Amino acid sequence: MNKKILVVEDEIRMRILLRDYFLKENFTVFEASNGEEGLMLFNSNSFDLIILDIMMPLMDGFTLCKNIRKSSSIPIIILTAKSEEDDKLLGYELGADDYITKPFSPKVLVAKVKALLKRTENIKDENEAILDFHGLYINKLSHEVSVNGNMINLSPKEYDLLLYLVHNKGIVLSREKILDNLWGYDYEGDIRVIDTSIKRLREKLNEKSDLITTVRGSGYKFEVKK
Repeated sequence: MNKKILVVEDEIRMRILLRDYFLKENFTVFEASNGEEGLMLFNSNSFDLIILDIMMPLMDGFTLCKNIRKSSSIPIIILTAKSEEDDKLLGYELGADDYITKPFSPKVLVAKVKALLKRTENIKDENEAILDFHGLYINKLSHEVSVNGNMINLSPKEYDLLLYLVHNKGIVLSREKILDNLWGYDYEGDIRVIDTSIKRLREKLNEKSDLITTVRGSGYKFEVKK
């Protein structure tokens, strides 16, 4: 997962620990030792997620979170030694997406970060009117799909199938799950209709057909290769 995160934490040992864990998971990590430094880095860089402590010098985490939320909906996870419910409620009210209390397992934090980024990406895909996957363009307002500038003609069911795969990017979807979501639970036809529809969709996507991968024994997955 090649994502860029900002860790704002005044305890140097904690910053080093988190940096090492996230580097192992192929994250690019920026560090700040106080809220003011964190805000400066946020204003001068583009990040995918921010992890920030509450109790910091110069500017505390709550104030930093409030300032960030004035201009950005970037995912924010708050770290704190406090476990009082009021502090958690204040963090959520200021726009934090998640909250973890010290002491905690760095592995758990990494898992929370990955889950939050995945959820954010899916919401972003669902909300964007035009999606671009390295030359595969999907205009959700006009229901138009093109590959490298060439329009392709999809049936309504093929379009729905493509969009369903895209909105579940990176997730293996079984034939049964696809059938239930697109054809309905009361569909009485052959489940092989999924394989046939995937085959037709791939043919129409032409050189972008490899975006839809077959997971042997499990189903299909929309995957954007690096």
